[in-house]
Amino acid sequence: MLEQESSRHELRYVLRKLPQVTLLFWVLKTVAVTLGETAGDLLGITFRLGYVTTACLFLMFFLVVVVAQVRARRFHPALYWAVVLGTSMVGTEISDFMNRGFGHGSAPDGIGYAWGAVILTALLALVFLLWWRTGQTYDVENISSRTGEILYWTAILVSNTLGTSSGDWLSDDTGLGFRGAFLVIAGILLLIVAAHYLTTIKGTVLFWLAFVLTRPLGAAGGDALTKPAAQGGLGWGTAGGTAALCSLLVVLTAYQTWHVRRHPLAPLPAPVDRRTGQPQRPNGMLTDSATPAHAHPHSPAQSQP
Repeated sequence: MLEQESSRHELRYVLRKLPQVTLLFWVLKTVAVTLGETAGDLLGITFRLGYVTTACLFLMFFLVVVVAQVRARRFHPALYWAVVLGTSMVGTEISDFMNRGFGHGSAPDGIGYAWGAVILTALLALVFLLWWRTGQTYDVENISSRTGEILYWTAILVSNTLGTSSGDWLSDDTGLGFRGAFLVIAGILLLIVAAHYLTTIKGTVLFWLAFVLTRPLGAAGGDALTKPAAQGGLGWGTAGGTAALCSLLVVLTAYQTWHVRRHPLAPLPAPVDRRTGQPQRPNGMLTDSATPAHAHPHSPAQSQP
């Protein structure tokens, strides 16, 4: 009887909830986390709401969109990137409060950028350990269980918070400034791209390294937009920079939505425990077909760009 139930489970599929990792993914991720940085400065500094009020507003936004994402039955680009934006905004406030307290700079009332980065690195390692212990797949493109998706979003929140702390440490404590930090991070990201194509390092490791580093890359880019020309920026201010980034994120998300509708993502096999093979709770709608619901009958399913 158990073998029959397991067989029926394996024949079913789950609609994808998470995007494939492509060039568009990284562009959208960088824009989203940069917007999170400038939006935090807009509310916390320009509008003088302070850390606590800004953090509470961002936390409410994040909780609403992440619950909606987890409850969704298929991939919705606007919802997905709203959650990434939420993790960036909340992560920025958590990092700033840890490292700065209510002051400015490294550790006037907080623990400092360096210690913040160390603690968050350890926390991210604990998330990955828990991920492994629960038997979920590490393949971020093929997560199809509810538990796996929750761990995925937890890792993203911690990663973006770590990215904020490490970026602040690199630009402030080392004296590089935001321009120097941007060049260093960009150089490391290029090495990660080279490692992806030229080495046998696992893609999961490279993905999370890049995911952490695109956060400080975005922060440096946000500073380049908002800082005055005398400080090496474009002088758009937090309002102008936030408006421009928000517009860009909307356009790119709309394009991804259009593309996914034209070329639906292929469903995933029903989830099973990585070690035991036991069925797990799916994170999306179950279907009996491995073919995308709206795929053209005369052409193979295509992935998003």
